[in-house]
Amino acid sequence: MNLGPVFKAYDVRGVYPDQLDAPTLTRIGAAFAEVCQAPKVVVGRDMRASSEELAPAFMEGVVNRGVDVIDVGLVSTDALYFASGLFGVPGAMLTASHNPPKYNGIKMCRAGASPIGQDTGLADIRRLAEQGLPKSERPGSISQEDIMERFVEHALKMVDTSTLRPLKIVVDAANGMAGKMVPPVFDRLPVELVPLYFELDGSFPNHPADPIQIENLADLIKAIKLNNADLGMAFDGDADRVFLVDEHGQPASGSLITALVAAQVLEAEPNSSIVYGLTCSRVVPETIREMGGTPIRSRVGHSFIKQVMAESGAAFGGEHSGHYYFRENFRADSGLICSLFVLSALSKAKSAMSEVLQPYRRYWNSGEINLTVEDQQGAFDRLASEFGDGQQDWTDGLTVDFPDWWFNARASNTEPLVRLNVEAESPDLGKSRTERLKEIIKDTAPGPAAEEPGVAKSVG
Repeated sequence: MNLGPVFKAYDVRGVYPDQLDAPTLTRIGAAFAEVCQAPKVVVGRDMRASSEELAPAFMEGVVNRGVDVIDVGLVSTDALYFASGLFGVPGAMLTASHNPPKYNGIKMCRAGASPIGQDTGLADIRRLAEQGLPKSERPGSISQEDIMERFVEHALKMVDTSTLRPLKIVVDAANGMAGKMVPPVFDRLPVELVPLYFELDGSFPNHPADPIQIENLADLIKAIKLNNADLGMAFDGDADRVFLVDEHGQPASGSLITALVAAQVLEAEPNSSIVYGLTCSRVVPETIREMGGTPIRSRVGHSFIKQVMAESGAAFGGEHSGHYYFRENFRADSGLICSLFVLSALSKAKSAMSEVLQPYRRYWNSGEINLTVEDQQGAFDRLASEFGDGQQDWTDGLTVDFPDWWFNARASNTEPLVRLNVEAESPDLGKSRTERLKEIIKDTAPGPAAEEPGVAKSVG
C-alpha cells in the first residue's frame, strides 16, 4: 500500500473513497495509536457525509491497538485541539477543512494539542499504516464525551466579555462546523447574530467553505449591507479559521487581523513575544514593536508556529492565511477565539470596524497567487538572480526585501505550485512588481505555466 499521495506536510488529505476509505482509515488509526504511545486518544469529526463512515473506521484502528478512544462527535477542529489539551491526550480530527465535498482527511496532534508534522511523527504514521499492524490481544474501548459546554466556557474566558457592546454581526458558516459552534458562544454575548448557512451540510450547497477566496465572501458582503451590520465573519469548513469583513463590505486580510489581535494581546500582556508567519504584512512586526512587544518571524504552517511559540513562550501567533494561535488555548489555532478578540477590539474602540482597521492598512498586498510550475527550484534560482540587489532570505522558499516592497515565493508541499506573495508601499509599484515576478516564474517552466483558478485575491 502506498499512502504517499494522501500524507501531506501537516495532515492527511485525499478523495473519498478512491484514496481514503474505511479500511485505509483503520490502518491509519492503528498507526496513530502506535506512534503516540498513549493509553487514550480523543477523536472528533466534521459534518461531511464520509466522516460518518471514516471516523468509526479510524477509531476501530485505534482500539485494535489496545488504546481507548474518547469520541467527542461533531466538533470544530479547534474544539478537538481543546479536548486534546483538556484531557491531556493525543487527538485526531476527521476533516478536509475547506476542500470540496469529495475530500476528507485527518488532522492529528499529540497530547496537549502539540502538532504532528512530517518530522514529528507523520512520516512514521504513514510507514506503519502502509505496512499494517496486528490487533492487540486486549482491545481498547470507546466512550462518548460532550465537550461543547466546556469549550464554550473556555473560549469566553479568553476575553473580558463584560466590556463588549451591542453589535450586529453577520456570520457565514458555509454549512460547516461554525454552524454548531458559533451559536452557544454568541448567545451569551450582547450581539445580534445574523446567521448565514448554519445548517450542517458537507455537500456545501451554497458556496465552498473556503473564505480566503474572495468570491466566497459575496453572500456575506451582501448580508452585511442589507442588515446594516457592524461586522461580518466567514468561517472555513472545520471552523478553525475566520475571515473578517467590515461594515462597508471590505474584507480584511489575515495580516490585518493578526496585527489587530496582537495589539489586544500586548495591551493585556505588555512586553510579550508574538509569532507571525513570514508571509504576513510588514504591518504585523511594526505593530508588535510599536506596542512594546517582540516580533518573532516563523516559517509558514501550524507545526512551525506552534513550535516557535512553545520555545519562546509567545502569547499569540498569526498567519496571513487566517490561522490565529493562542498560548492559553494550548498554543492551538481557533477562529472562534480570534472572533472574540476582534469583538473586544471593536467594542473598546467605540468606532466602526473600518476605522479600527484603518491604522493597519498601510500597504498594498497581492494576496497569495498560485502558479503551476514543474521546476520550482529553477523558478527560485531565476528570482534570486533577477533580484540579487535585494536582501534575500531562504528560510521558507525565497523572500527578497527592498525598502519599498518585498516578495516571498514558496513551493507547495503537495502540488507543482509556487505560492507568491507580494507587498508594496503603493498599488502601482506592487502591481508592476507582481506582473514581473509572475513572468519570471512562468519562464522557468518547461511549458506554459498557468495561474491556478481561484487564487486568493487581495483582501486588505
